[in-house]
Amino acid sequence: MDQLLVALDLDTAEEAARMAGRLRGAVGGFKVNVHLFTAEGPSLVRDLVQQGDRVFLDLKFHDIPNTVAGAVRSAGRLGVAMLTVHAAGGRAMLRAAVEAAGEAERSLWVLGVTVLTSLDDEDLRATGIREDAETQVLRLAELALEVGCQGIVCSPLEIEPLRERFGREPRLVVPGIRPASEIQDQKRTLAPGRAIGKGADLLVIGRPITGAPDPRAAALAIDADIRRARAA
Repeated sequence: MDQLLVALDLDTAEEAARMAGRLRGAVGGFKVNVHLFTAEGPSLVRDLVQQGDRVFLDLKFHDIPNTVAGAVRSAGRLGVAMLTVHAAGGRAMLRAAVEAAGEAERSLWVLGVTVLTSLDDEDLRATGIREDAETQVLRLAELALEVGCQGIVCSPLEIEPLRERFGREPRLVVPGIRPASEIQDQKRTLAPGRAIGKGADLLVIGRPITGAPDPRAAALAIDADIRRARAA
Protein backbone atom coordinates (compact mmCIF):
# COMPACT_ATOMS: atom_id res chain seq x y z
CA MET A 1 0.00 0.00 0.00
CA ASP A 2 2.76 2.47 0.95
CA GLN A 3 4.38 2.16 -2.48
CA LEU A 4 1.23 3.20 -4.36
CA LEU A 5 0.37 6.86 -4.89
CA VAL A 6 -2.81 7.77 -6.73
CA ALA A 7 -2.78 10.67 -9.15
CA LEU A 8 -5.84 12.80 -8.48
CA ASP A 9 -5.93 13.99 -12.08
CA LEU A 10 -9.45 15.33 -11.71
CA ASP A 11 -11.10 18.66 -12.47
CA THR A 12 -12.36 19.89 -9.11
CA ALA A 13 -11.52 19.76 -5.43
CA GLU A 14 -14.87 18.13 -4.78
CA GLU A 15 -14.11 15.25 -7.15
CA ALA A 16 -10.60 14.89 -5.74
CA ALA A 17 -11.77 14.89 -2.13
CA ARG A 18 -14.45 12.33 -2.91
CA MET A 19 -11.92 10.08 -4.66
CA ALA A 20 -9.43 10.43 -1.81
CA GLY A 21 -12.16 9.47 0.63
CA ARG A 22 -12.91 6.31 -1.35
CA LEU A 23 -9.23 5.32 -1.50
CA ARG A 24 -7.94 6.38 1.91
CA GLY A 25 -6.46 3.40 3.72
CA ALA A 26 -6.00 1.43 0.48
CA VAL A 27 -3.17 3.54 -0.98
CA GLY A 28 -0.07 5.29 0.29
CA GLY A 29 -0.95 8.85 -0.68
CA PHE A 30 -2.11 11.17 -3.42
CA LYS A 31 -0.51 13.20 -6.18
CA VAL A 32 -1.86 16.66 -6.99
CA ASN A 33 -0.85 17.90 -10.43
CA VAL A 34 -0.69 21.34 -12.00
CA HIS A 35 -4.16 21.02 -13.56
CA LEU A 36 -5.94 20.45 -10.26
CA PHE A 37 -3.74 22.86 -8.32
CA THR A 38 -4.35 25.63 -10.85
CA ALA A 39 -8.10 25.03 -10.72
CA GLU A 40 -8.44 24.78 -6.94
CA GLY A 41 -5.32 26.25 -5.34
CA PRO A 42 -3.61 25.19 -2.13
CA SER A 43 -6.76 24.62 -0.06
CA LEU A 44 -7.22 21.11 -1.44
CA VAL A 45 -3.63 20.24 -0.52
CA ARG A 46 -4.14 21.59 3.00
CA ASP A 47 -7.31 19.54 3.37
CA LEU A 48 -5.58 16.33 2.29
CA VAL A 49 -2.65 16.97 4.63
CA GLN A 50 -5.06 17.64 7.51
CA GLN A 51 -6.66 14.27 6.79
CA GLY A 52 -3.24 12.70 7.38
CA ASP A 53 -2.57 11.95 3.72
CA ARG A 54 0.89 11.88 2.21
CA VAL A 55 0.71 14.43 -0.61
CA PHE A 56 2.95 14.51 -3.66
CA LEU A 57 2.76 18.00 -5.16
CA ASP A 58 3.70 17.54 -8.81
CA LEU A 59 4.06 21.09 -10.15
CA LYS A 60 7.47 20.54 -11.78
CA PHE A 61 9.03 23.83 -10.74
CA HIS A 62 11.38 25.29 -13.35
CA ASP A 63 12.41 28.92 -12.93
CA ILE A 64 15.25 31.06 -11.61
CA PRO A 65 16.70 29.79 -8.31
CA ASN A 66 15.14 32.41 -6.02
CA THR A 67 11.67 31.87 -7.47
CA VAL A 68 11.91 28.11 -7.14
CA ALA A 69 13.20 28.39 -3.58
CA GLY A 70 10.20 30.54 -2.67
CA ALA A 71 7.82 28.04 -4.25
CA VAL A 72 9.43 25.17 -2.33
CA ARG A 73 9.13 27.07 0.95
CA SER A 74 5.44 27.62 0.24
CA ALA A 75 4.98 23.94 -0.49
CA GLY A 76 6.74 23.10 2.75
CA ARG A 77 4.33 25.29 4.68
CA LEU A 78 1.45 23.35 3.09
CA GLY A 79 2.89 20.18 4.62
CA VAL A 80 3.42 18.18 1.44
CA ALA A 81 5.71 15.16 1.62
CA MET A 82 7.33 15.52 -1.79
CA LEU A 83 7.44 17.84 -4.77
CA THR A 84 8.98 17.96 -8.22
CA VAL A 85 11.47 20.23 -9.92
CA HIS A 86 12.74 19.97 -13.49
CA ALA A 87 16.34 18.76 -13.33
CA ALA A 88 16.91 20.61 -16.61
CA GLY A 89 16.63 23.83 -14.59
CA GLY A 90 20.28 23.45 -13.70
CA ARG A 91 22.53 23.04 -10.69
CA ALA A 92 21.86 26.40 -9.02
CA MET A 93 18.09 26.00 -9.25
CA LEU A 94 18.19 22.45 -7.92
CA ARG A 95 20.44 23.44 -5.04
CA ALA A 96 18.12 26.31 -4.14
CA ALA A 97 15.17 23.90 -4.07
CA VAL A 98 16.99 21.42 -1.83
CA GLU A 99 18.09 24.13 0.59
CA ALA A 100 14.57 25.57 0.79
CA ALA A 101 13.12 22.11 1.43
CA GLY A 102 15.51 21.75 4.35
CA GLU A 103 13.71 24.65 6.06
CA ALA A 104 10.38 22.78 6.14
CA GLU A 105 9.04 21.64 9.51
CA ARG A 106 8.51 18.10 8.29
CA SER A 107 10.46 15.92 5.87
CA LEU A 108 10.12 17.18 2.30
CA TRP A 109 11.60 15.28 -0.61
CA VAL A 110 12.71 17.18 -3.67
CA LEU A 111 12.37 14.93 -6.70
CA GLY A 112 14.15 15.70 -9.94
CA VAL A 113 12.06 15.28 -13.08
CA THR A 114 14.24 13.92 -15.85
CA VAL A 115 12.39 13.15 -19.11
CA LEU A 116 8.60 13.23 -19.20
CA THR A 117 7.04 9.83 -19.78
CA SER A 118 5.13 11.23 -22.76
CA LEU A 119 8.41 11.81 -24.63
CA ASP A 120 10.40 9.34 -26.70
CA ASP A 121 13.70 9.66 -28.55
CA GLU A 122 12.09 11.32 -31.57
CA ASP A 123 10.40 13.89 -29.35
CA LEU A 124 13.72 14.70 -27.68
CA ARG A 125 15.46 15.17 -31.04
CA ALA A 126 12.77 17.69 -31.96
CA THR A 127 13.80 19.77 -28.94
CA GLY A 128 17.48 19.70 -29.89
CA ILE A 129 18.57 16.83 -27.62
CA ARG A 130 20.51 14.36 -29.75
CA GLU A 131 20.95 11.61 -27.15
CA ASP A 132 18.33 8.98 -26.50
CA ALA A 133 15.92 9.21 -23.55
CA GLU A 134 17.94 6.90 -21.32
CA THR A 135 21.13 8.90 -21.74
CA GLN A 136 19.31 12.15 -21.01
CA VAL A 137 17.64 10.65 -17.93
CA LEU A 138 20.98 9.52 -16.52
CA ARG A 139 22.59 12.89 -17.17
CA LEU A 140 19.79 14.84 -15.46
CA ALA A 141 19.55 12.34 -12.61
CA GLU A 142 23.25 12.73 -11.88
CA LEU A 143 22.87 16.51 -11.78
CA ALA A 144 19.89 16.32 -9.40
CA LEU A 145 21.44 13.80 -7.04
CA GLU A 146 24.76 15.65 -7.02
CA VAL A 147 23.14 18.67 -5.34
CA GLY A 148 21.08 16.67 -2.85
CA CYS A 149 17.71 15.86 -4.40
CA GLN A 150 16.25 12.92 -2.50
CA GLY A 151 14.98 11.14 -5.56
CA ILE A 152 14.23 11.02 -9.25
CA VAL A 153 11.04 10.82 -11.27
CA CYS A 154 11.61 8.48 -14.19
CA SER A 155 9.77 6.20 -16.56
CA PRO A 156 9.66 2.46 -15.82
CA LEU A 157 12.17 1.81 -18.58
CA GLU A 158 14.88 3.83 -16.83
CA ILE A 159 14.58 2.10 -13.44
CA GLU A 160 17.27 -0.49 -14.13
CA PRO A 161 19.82 1.92 -15.69
CA LEU A 162 19.35 4.31 -12.76
CA ARG A 163 19.86 1.51 -10.23
CA GLU A 164 22.95 0.33 -12.07
CA ARG A 165 24.44 3.84 -12.08
CA PHE A 166 23.40 5.11 -8.65
CA GLY A 167 22.63 2.03 -6.54
CA ARG A 168 19.77 1.63 -4.08
CA GLU A 169 19.97 4.96 -2.28
CA PRO A 170 18.06 7.34 -4.58
CA ARG A 171 14.30 7.11 -4.34
CA LEU A 172 12.77 6.33 -7.71
CA VAL A 173 9.24 7.61 -8.18
CA VAL A 174 7.70 6.12 -11.29
CA PRO A 175 4.65 7.32 -13.23
CA GLY A 176 3.67 5.79 -16.55
CA ILE A 177 2.46 2.61 -14.85
CA ARG A 178 -0.30 0.84 -16.74
CA PRO A 179 -1.77 -2.63 -16.90
CA ALA A 180 -0.63 -4.01 -20.25
CA SER A 181 -4.12 -3.63 -21.73
CA GLU A 182 -4.40 0.05 -20.75
CA ILE A 183 -1.36 1.79 -22.21
CA GLN A 184 -2.55 5.23 -23.31
CA ASP A 185 -0.54 8.45 -23.85
CA GLN A 186 2.67 7.47 -22.06
CA LYS A 187 5.14 5.75 -24.36
CA ARG A 188 7.58 4.27 -21.83
CA THR A 189 5.55 2.11 -19.47
CA LEU A 190 5.39 -1.14 -17.45
CA ALA A 191 2.88 -3.00 -15.31
CA PRO A 192 3.06 -2.36 -11.53
CA GLY A 193 4.64 -5.61 -10.38
CA ARG A 194 7.35 -5.47 -13.02
CA ALA A 195 8.24 -1.88 -12.10
CA ILE A 196 8.61 -2.81 -8.42
CA GLY A 197 10.65 -5.87 -9.35
CA LYS A 198 13.06 -3.68 -11.30
CA GLY A 199 13.62 -1.39 -8.31
CA ALA A 200 10.95 1.34 -8.22
CA ASP A 201 10.24 2.77 -4.77
CA LEU A 202 6.92 4.51 -5.42
CA LEU A 203 4.44 4.05 -8.25
CA VAL A 204 2.15 6.85 -9.36
CA ILE A 205 -1.04 5.58 -10.97
CA GLY A 206 -4.05 7.58 -12.05
CA ARG A 207 -6.69 6.55 -14.55
CA PRO A 208 -6.44 2.77 -14.09
CA ILE A 209 -7.65 3.48 -10.52
CA THR A 210 -9.63 6.72 -10.65
CA GLY A 211 -11.36 5.73 -13.89
CA ALA A 212 -12.27 2.22 -12.74
CA PRO A 213 -15.88 1.31 -11.88
CA ASP A 214 -14.66 0.49 -8.36
CA PRO A 215 -11.53 2.57 -7.68
CA ARG A 216 -10.83 0.99 -4.30
CA ALA A 217 -10.98 -2.53 -5.74
CA ALA A 218 -8.67 -1.45 -8.57
CA ALA A 219 -6.19 0.01 -6.07
CA LEU A 220 -6.25 -3.14 -3.96
CA ALA A 221 -5.66 -5.30 -7.04
CA ILE A 222 -2.62 -3.21 -7.96
CA ASP A 223 -1.37 -3.38 -4.37
CA ALA A 224 -1.67 -7.17 -4.54
CA ASP A 225 0.46 -7.14 -7.71
CA ILE A 226 3.06 -5.02 -5.87
CA ARG A 227 3.06 -7.39 -2.91
CA ARG A 228 3.58 -10.41 -5.16
CA ALA A 229 6.52 -8.69 -6.81
CA ARG A 230 8.08 -7.85 -3.44
CA ALA A 231 7.69 -11.43 -2.26
CA ALA A 232 9.20 -12.95 -5.41
